[in-house]
Amino acid sequence: METDFKSLFVKELKSFFELKKSERLWHIPVLASLCVGIPLLIGYFTHRLDYGLLASTSGLVILHLPTTTVARRMITLLACSFGFMISYTIGLIFSFNPIVSALVIGLFSVAVHWVVRYFEMKPPSSFFFIMLASVASCMPFDPVQIPTRVGLVGMGAMLACMLAFVYSLYITQKYPPKDEVITVKKANFSNFVESLIIGSFMALSLLVGHLLKLQNPYWLPISCAAVLQGMSLHQVWQRSAQRILGTFLGLALTWGLLKFQMNELGICLSIMFLQFMIEMLIVRHYGLAVIFMTPLTIFLAEASHAMHISPDTLIQARWLDITLGSIIGGIAAFFLYHRKIRARTEQQIRKTGLTVLRR
Repeated sequence: METDFKSLFVKELKSFFELKKSERLWHIPVLASLCVGIPLLIGYFTHRLDYGLLASTSGLVILHLPTTTVARRMITLLACSFGFMISYTIGLIFSFNPIVSALVIGLFSVAVHWVVRYFEMKPPSSFFFIMLASVASCMPFDPVQIPTRVGLVGMGAMLACMLAFVYSLYITQKYPPKDEVITVKKANFSNFVESLIIGSFMALSLLVGHLLKLQNPYWLPISCAAVLQGMSLHQVWQRSAQRILGTFLGLALTWGLLKFQMNELGICLSIMFLQFMIEMLIVRHYGLAVIFMTPLTIFLAEASHAMHISPDTLIQARWLDITLGSIIGGIAAFFLYHRKIRARTEQQIRKTGLTVLRR
């Protein structure tokens, strides 16, 4: 028994620090850096870094680029770009009340996760849609600014689409794509139950952030959604542990970078470098990627005043936010992958559906 536990522990420890092999081309990290960095640099040189930051966030739509034909690549990316704009719009519209916004984000997460699962989209699947909606829901409610903000999100996504089109023309000539059949998942009840669980915990995490009066409560649902990208309960818990450890090391890196007291241009260039490192590491080791992901997300959120805020205060706040969100994500995974709970929920939904039809 002791030998089995020891071997299991050693196995888990090795997998925790294992670097996976990847066939991913270096082009994607470079492309992602450009999609995030170009809007930032435009914003810096036009003295509207706040606009550049918003447009650069939507540039992450490039990570949804599939490895198929040019036509299918562009259709997918344009659809995701439209989804980014919808996500941000919904978050902004309902940001007038924290409780209402939490409920709406929960319902939105149910819908977007169900759609993503229905069409079997690959990672990052629903993560960035939920992230954009969560961030927007915590912004000050200002109806006058909604068209401008949504327009900037659209401009950032369109820039990513243009870069993706040029890249796709090149890469499909060098590596002709194989014929691919679009599959649609048929397990509707299973998809709905999974989406319902995720949506409930997205709403709960955002509500907890508001009730605790955190400065940026959107970090909780973002962290929760990030760890739920795992494909099994074991992988989710492993990701939670890696995210907490990676966040700790990433905050140390952030503290070091902030001590340099970089100007706005330095932060823009740092964001481009960090994005490149994340995309190089994310397919090899999630925890290592989180080390660079932590300063990236902090700079994206705090770039306009990162030079003037105390590094110690900023680090403490982010550590609490991300740890709480990761723990909530781990609890959500228990309900998400518990077979008995899912089976009972699916059975109850079927019964409710039949009762409604009979009436």
